[in-house]
Amino acid sequence: MGAASKRYGMFDTILVPVDGSECSDLAVDYAADLARRYDATVYVATVIDVRLIATAPQYDHLRSEATALVDSVANRLEASGVATTNVVRTAKPYQGVLMVAEDYDADLIIMGTHGRSGVDRYLLGSVTERVIRRSDVPVLTVRTRDDGNVSFPYDDVLVPTDGSDGAEAAYEPAIALATAYDAMLHALSVIETNALGLETAPKGNDEGPDEAARMALEEVEANASQASAADVVTEITFGSPHEEIRSYVREHDIDLVVMGTHGRSGLPRYLLGSVAEKLVRTASVPVMTVRKPS
Repeated sequence: MGAASKRYGMFDTILVPVDGSECSDLAVDYAADLARRYDATVYVATVIDVRLIATAPQYDHLRSEATALVDSVANRLEASGVATTNVVRTAKPYQGVLMVAEDYDADLIIMGTHGRSGVDRYLLGSVTERVIRRSDVPVLTVRTRDDGNVSFPYDDVLVPTDGSDGAEAAYEPAIALATAYDAMLHALSVIETNALGLETAPKGNDEGPDEAARMALEEVEANASQASAADVVTEITFGSPHEEIRSYVREHDIDLVVMGTHGRSGLPRYLLGSVAEKLVRTASVPVMTVRKPS
């Protein structure tokens, strides 16, 4: 099934890349929770970095380590009642993750934001950002928290929106997840202000920032109503999109942020694109990024 024909709320096939780090172990926990909700199969994958292979014996050693790792993770998932498939690939890490996602028609990729450091091998960190930028399916990124707690099961799900097509791509999975977890759905639209606190708006646009924000939130509400989801909590704020989203997460105890990866361009306002990447790096809760199907 191609990306354009996927329904971004039905997670039947979940890919979780692993590298043995604490953060990737946490991603496995999130994958297990979602898999049980959706009765999904989890594809446990690790990628042997092709750039680190100099000799055949070295490859055999790396292959043996990789196989042992995915077997261990899969056994843990199977013991908790989750169906799994093991995958070992040899490639550049981010390319290997994307290839596995395409080959197995993954509906969702779940990754940690930090993986192993050093020169041995890595799947995460900067690799995660590359996967986010290129993936045709949603990517859920998770990070270890100082208190050691997890955000699931989700009680409050936030979908930021600027009304763009890119933002709208996140509505369906956000609504589906809120419904699956019986969570409250929050919709936030940030009107970006300049350094003087003045609203910025695109030239030649008859639609003011306030009206555009209101219409974007109404669109989320309409989609939620059509899906027979619960009422949506909506809010419009002013300031820096990245900071306003983070503030909203803290003030409303949000457990999960679901947002598009491309929003409005230019000076007026934007919630997505680089803002999504900033959130992935800094948010205290998991962030699911969703790319508009081509």
